[in-house]
Amino acid sequence: MSLSVIQAQDYFPTDAGVKTTENTTYAFTNATIYVTPTEVIKKGTLLIKDGKVVAVGKSVKIPNGTQTTDLEGKTIYPSFIDIYSDFGIKAPKRQRGRFGTAQYASEREGYYWNDHIRPETDPIDEFKFDSKKAKGFIDAGFGVVNTHLQDGIVRGNGLLVALNPNSTNAYRILDTKSAQYLSFQKSAKSKQMYPSSRMGAMALLRQVYNDADWYAKGNMKNKDLALEAFNENKNLVQIFETGNHLDAVRADKVGDEFSVQYTIVGSGDEYERVADIKATNANFIIPINFSVAYDVSNPLLAEQISLQDMRKWNQEPSNLSVLAKNGVNFALTTHKLKSVKSFHKNLQKAIKYGFDKEKALAALTTIPANIIGNSAIGNLKRGSYANFIITSGDVFDAKTTMYENWVQGDKNVINDMNIKDITGTYMLSVNDKNYDLTISGKGAKQSGTIKIGEEKVNAKFSFKDDWVAITLNEKSGYTRMMGKIVNPSNVMQGTAYDTQGNETTWSASKKVIKESKKKGEKKKKSHEAVTVMPVSYPNIGFGNFTQPKSETLLIKNTTVWTSEAEGILENTDVLLVDGKISKIGKNLKSSKATVIDGTGKHLTAGIVDEHSHIAASAINEGAQNSSAEVTIEDVVDPTDINIYRNISGGTTSAQILHGSANPIGGRSAIIKLKWGENAESMIYEDTPKFIKFALGENVKQSRSRNGTRFPQTRMGVEQMFIDYFTRAKEYDALKKSGKPYRKDDEMETLAEILNGERFISCHSYVQSEINMLMKVADKFDFTINTFTHILEGYKVADKMAEHGVGGSTFSDWWAYKYEVNDAIPYNAAIMHNAGVTVAINSDDREMSRRLNQEAAKTIKYGGMSELEAWKTVTINPAKLLHIDDKVGSIKVGKDADVVLWNNHPMSIYAKVEKTIIDGKVFFDRAEDAKKREAIKEEKSILIKMMLKEKTSGGQTKAPMKRGDRDFHCDTLEEHKN
Repeated sequence: MSLSVIQAQDYFPTDAGVKTTENTTYAFTNATIYVTPTEVIKKGTLLIKDGKVVAVGKSVKIPNGTQTTDLEGKTIYPSFIDIYSDFGIKAPKRQRGRFGTAQYASEREGYYWNDHIRPETDPIDEFKFDSKKAKGFIDAGFGVVNTHLQDGIVRGNGLLVALNPNSTNAYRILDTKSAQYLSFQKSAKSKQMYPSSRMGAMALLRQVYNDADWYAKGNMKNKDLALEAFNENKNLVQIFETGNHLDAVRADKVGDEFSVQYTIVGSGDEYERVADIKATNANFIIPINFSVAYDVSNPLLAEQISLQDMRKWNQEPSNLSVLAKNGVNFALTTHKLKSVKSFHKNLQKAIKYGFDKEKALAALTTIPANIIGNSAIGNLKRGSYANFIITSGDVFDAKTTMYENWVQGDKNVINDMNIKDITGTYMLSVNDKNYDLTISGKGAKQSGTIKIGEEKVNAKFSFKDDWVAITLNEKSGYTRMMGKIVNPSNVMQGTAYDTQGNETTWSASKKVIKESKKKGEKKKKSHEAVTVMPVSYPNIGFGNFTQPKSETLLIKNTTVWTSEAEGILENTDVLLVDGKISKIGKNLKSSKATVIDGTGKHLTAGIVDEHSHIAASAINEGAQNSSAEVTIEDVVDPTDINIYRNISGGTTSAQILHGSANPIGGRSAIIKLKWGENAESMIYEDTPKFIKFALGENVKQSRSRNGTRFPQTRMGVEQMFIDYFTRAKEYDALKKSGKPYRKDDEMETLAEILNGERFISCHSYVQSEINMLMKVADKFDFTINTFTHILEGYKVADKMAEHGVGGSTFSDWWAYKYEVNDAIPYNAAIMHNAGVTVAINSDDREMSRRLNQEAAKTIKYGGMSELEAWKTVTINPAKLLHIDDKVGSIKVGKDADVVLWNNHPMSIYAKVEKTIIDGKVFFDRAEDAKKREAIKEEKSILIKMMLKEKTSGGQTKAPMKRGDRDFHCDTLEEHKN
C-alpha cells in the first residue's frame, strides 16, 4: 500500500504490527513532458509525491531519498480521461412486457409520476470497482473515468473515479456528484408506456422542468423526491446522450428553452450537419466506434447496400477532423466500443484522416477535465494528481510502446521499460548462409519471422533480458540458435546447433534500408492520402452538395394554372424575385433573371398535402389517451428520401400530422419540402397551430394487441373529449385570473383550441362520430377546422358546411378496414357541391408524390371541373391549413412555390421538370439524371475501396439492406429514431 492511500485514510486502525511509511517521492528525469497539450518540456523532470505533482520543469531540485528514473528518449503524457462511461455500474436488463399487460401509471410512491424520470439515482449505491475493466482502460492510457447508471430519461448523478487498482473507493472516487445525466431512452427498470416516442420524451422533459420550477417555489402540496433531486442537481454539469446528429440538435433545443446548456454525447455522424452542431454552442463528447467495411465481393449483394451506408464507412473517420476544423469543442470517449483495445486503432485512423494530434491529446486530457470542472486531472501542473503515462515516443503513433500508466502516484506496468525495442529487419548469418530476420511487436510480445529470399522458414523466436533464442525446423539444417545482444545497435551474436549437434557461430545485424528514388520522382509519403467522399445535404443519394439559392427566374410563354379566379392563362410569363411571385403577364422582361422556356409546358402552384406522415422520426405518441403536449415539429427529419420523391412529384408543402393512436393526438408540423435544408428551415415561419384528433377503431384500440387504456368504446371517446375540454376550460380560467398555476403543456394546447388559437384536423370515418365531435365543439364554442379521411362525409356534407368544417379526403380508397366499407369515390365531389372546402390528401409516402393524379380522379368520380379538381391539391388544402396567403395559387405577392410540368398537370403522362420553393430550384429533372449517374459512379468508387479493404486484411461485414419507412394513420406501430 502506498503512502498516498495511508495518508488519505490515516485515521484507520492497523493490526499489521509496526506501522511503516513508504517513500512515495518519485522523480522522472530527461523526459519529454507534456504538461498540457500545448506546454511541452524537453529533457525535463517530473517530481511527484503522495500521489500529486510537486514540480515539473527543466531545473527541478530533487530531494534526497527520491526514487529517480532516467527516462532518456521517452515521453510523459497526462493520463487520459473518459467522461462518459458505465465503469463499475451494471445497467439493468430491460423488462419484457406482454400484450395486454401495458403499464400506464407509475409504480413508485413519493416520486415523479413518470418512472423514467430518476434524478435521485445515486450510482455510489451500485458502484463496484471492476479491476479487469480498469486494466483495459489503464493499458489504453486512461487514468480517470466519469461513470453513471445509463438508464432512464433523467438518470441521476455520476461518479468521477480514478482507475487506481491499488487503492480503495474512499480515495479513488474523486467526486460523488460529477454531473447530471439525461437521454431520450426510457428506463429498463419500468414498463411504463409513456413516452413511446422521441417527441414524447422531449415533451416529458419540458414538463419535468416546468414541474421542478413549480416545486422549487413551494407550490406543490405533496413531497416529490425526484423533483427535489432534480433541483439539487441543476447546478451540476448536464450531460445528455443522443443517438444521432438530429437528436443532438433536438436535445439542445430543449435545453435552450430552459436556459440549460447541455454537454452532448454525440454519435459520430456530426460531420453530416456540422454547421448545426456548431450552432448549439455545446461541448460534445464524441465516440469513435467507426463502421466496418461491407463485404462487396458479391455484386448482387453489394447492389443492396445504400449509398448512405457506404458513405458512412468512408466518412466517419473524418468526423473528429471536421469538428475540430469547425471550432466545436469536444472530448473523446470509449463509449459504444465493444473493446477499449480498439480505441487507439480508431484514433490513429482519425489522425490519418486529418485529425490534429495536439487536438487529440486535448480531447483526452484538458478538455474533458474542463467539461467536468476538475482542474486537478488532465494535466501535469503542480498540485494535480500524478496521473501520467510513460511512452517510447508519440502516444498516437502505432509503433509507440506504452510502458507505464501512473494513477494517483501508483505505478501500473503495461510493458516492461527494461525490455529493449529490437524491432526491425536483420541479416542473419550462419555458416555462409544468409537469412532475413524480421522482428515486430512491442515489449515482451516482440517476435520474429525468418525467410530465405521470399521463402518463409518455420521458426520460433523468443527474446528476454538481452538473450535471444531461435528454434528452426530440420529442413534449414539447424535446430536452434542461442545468443545475446552485444551492443547498443542491437547486433546479436551466439551459437547455432545443426541437426548433428555440431556447434557454430551466428550473428545478426540490422539492415539499413535506403529508399530508392528515381530522378524527378517525389518522395513517397509515409501514409497514403485517404479519399473521403464529399458530404451532401442530406448525406444520402440525391442529396445536394451545394444548397439551392434563391434566384430571379422568368418562366416564359407557358400555360399558368393560377388556382385563382383568373383560372388558366395561356402563353403567359411569370417572374419570380426574392422568393416571391413578382409579376404575371405577357412579354415580361428582366435583365437579372434566368429565363426558363415554358413553351408547351404548364406552370402550377406547388401541391399542398394537408395530411402526410413523411419527414418525421416519430409519428405516434400513443401511450396516453391524450398527447396534446407533443409536437411533430420536434421530430422533423430532413434526411427522409420521401421529401425528394415528393418534390419530384410537385408537392412543395405538407402538414406532417401525428398518428391516430389516441383521441387527442399531438401537434402537427407544417413544412416546406426544402430538400437539403435543416429541420428548422423547413418549418413555416409564424406557422398556424394545428393538432391531430382521431375517432373510430384506432383510438378505441379495436385492432391493438396491447390496448388496455381508456377509452375502449366510441362512447368513451366522446366522454374523453368532454372531460379534457372541461379541464382545459378550468385551467385557462385559472391562468387568466392572474393566480399562480402549474404550467401544463397539455392543458396549454387544449386551451389554445378553446381560444381559437389552434385548429383541429380530425381523423374520421363514420358519420355518427363526425356528428358527435361537431356537437362537442359546439358545446365548448369552437369550430373543427378539418375532418381528414372523412370517407362518410358525403352523408353529412350539409352539416359540415353549416358547422364550417373542411374535408380532406382520399380520392378512391375504401374497404381497407371495417369502418371504411361505406366509402365511395364520389365523396369529394358531393362535399364540394354542398359548399365544403375539399382537399385530396395522401396519408401515404407514395401517394403524396402523385397527388396530381389523385386530383384528376375527382373529374371522373363526380364530374368536378378541371379547375376545381386542381384546387383540391393547391389552394383548398392551403385554405384548410391557413397558409393560403402564402401558397396554393399563383398570385403576385405569394411565395414563389411553383411547379413546371411537361404536360397537362393532371395527366398520367405529366412529369415535373422543375420544382421551385421560395424561388430556389429544389428539383430539376435534368439535374436528377446527373445525380443518378453520380450515385452509380460514387458507389463504384466505394465498392473498389471496400474490396481493397478486404484484400488488405481489413475487417468486413455482410451487406444489410436498409428498410424504407412507411407511415399512415392506420399504421399504429411506432418508428423509433
